[in-house]
Amino acid sequence: MRLAIDVTLDYWIAEPCDVLLLVEAAAMADQRLDRQTLHVYCPEPLRAVAGEEGIGQRTWARGEGAFRVEYQAVVGVVREDVELGVLRATPPRMLPAETVQYLLPSRYCESDRFEGFIEQEFAGLEGGALAAALSDWVHAHLAYEAGASSGVTTALMTFAERRGVCRDYAHLLVALARAGGIPARCVSAYAPGVDPPDLHAVAELWLEGAWRLVDATRMAVPAELARVAVGRDATDIAFMTVFGRATMNEQRVSVRRLDG
Repeated sequence: MRLAIDVTLDYWIAEPCDVLLLVEAAAMADQRLDRQTLHVYCPEPLRAVAGEEGIGQRTWARGEGAFRVEYQAVVGVVREDVELGVLRATPPRMLPAETVQYLLPSRYCESDRFEGFIEQEFAGLEGGALAAALSDWVHAHLAYEAGASSGVTTALMTFAERRGVCRDYAHLLVALARAGGIPARCVSAYAPGVDPPDLHAVAELWLEGAWRLVDATRMAVPAELARVAVGRDATDIAFMTVFGRATMNEQRVSVRRLDG
């Protein structure tokens, strides 16, 4: 599967400040960058740094006045769908070192607050069977509602409100998975068919020796996701972090299939 990606971010930044961008698709074993260009209209040169876990890259820019980002790419995704339910669990003591941090609570994923719920509602399940059941539960019990959450909404708040957007679905699934002993991280990604069109947030769970993409919104399938970044929660995967104040003029994301 090849995806054509076209992104425009147009902002006004009144006072000079630093801006951290995270919009470029990552080059990985299961996704290749056939072509990409990034143009940032700003007064000073850009500086690229490695993304979390060495996946993708962040770009530092200096914002002042009109600030515009244009990103285009063609990404080839070579990834098969995997049936979660048949994947075996990995005991925490046997986990690779780099996955352990994703067992622990984080700012937006208070996994320690969900341990009792997991024990009551999903007793006897582990590994892929638990992961599949959790994804089904989140999909069935949340309503997708634009504007239902904000930048301070956590997994626990989403659990109580039972509504949200893709980031909220990802946060809740990640928190529940961690509470059930499955390392889980948040992923920002591009995918066709997302409505409204935007950068998409999904979860990635460590099962049977590998990270497995899971979208509880059911808007995207793993075989058509192009990862941008991974992290503990939305703090690590935000597409733009402004160390100051900015006003959005336009934000546009287009992802279309080139094959099939």
